[in-house]
Amino acid sequence: MSGSLNAVLFDVDGTLVDTNYLHVVAWWEAFSQAGYDVPMARIHRAIGMGSDQLLGALLPGDRDRDGDGSVRAAHSALYATYWSRQRPLRDAAALLRACKKRGLKVVLASSADEREFAALRASLHADDAIDAFTSSGDVDRSKPSPDLVQVALEKARVRPEAAVFVGDTVWDVQACVKAGVECIALLSGGIGRDELLGAGAAAVYDGPAELLASLPDSILGRHR
Repeated sequence: MSGSLNAVLFDVDGTLVDTNYLHVVAWWEAFSQAGYDVPMARIHRAIGMGSDQLLGALLPGDRDRDGDGSVRAAHSALYATYWSRQRPLRDAAALLRACKKRGLKVVLASSADEREFAALRASLHADDAIDAFTSSGDVDRSKPSPDLVQVALEKARVRPEAAVFVGDTVWDVQACVKAGVECIALLSGGIGRDELLGAGAAAVYDGPAELLASLPDSILGRHR
């Protein structure tokens, strides 16, 4: 990257809030209720996709797609039982505030629906550091399509080369590559370092705490 960095775009699930495995359990139960036997390991590999992409990746192609809405609704209802128990990853809020203090616009780039996103945001306790945010209603296609990243850029009012995205899945990285945005990946979502680098991540850190501790020497620090 060259030039001035003006914004940092953050994925939320698995990047700032420790929710990926909660989503795995909720999807596993929703699939089971609908009569689908999908191993949790396969579900975990798909977390980070929007539900439209996730169902296509995990369920049979010849299924009755009229039932997909019920599966999504079951997942939403099951996952909602975890809202009050969601926990931010260590130093997630401090990382947002540190980026804000450096003069960067901070945008939360989430594909959660509005109610789910409100619960995620409440668990972070960092509204003072957030300039803008996205939700599922802002895009037609979810990750790995680049739409969410592009909408986050629009919210930040910056060009791709003036932003960095922080995420935790290969789907985040792939969406960023398509959008022309450099991506920092975190291991907090359960995906391996080599796989994230292989997808195109510019750098990988254990989680928000390590990125915060390394901030001056990271991509977020070097280009400001």
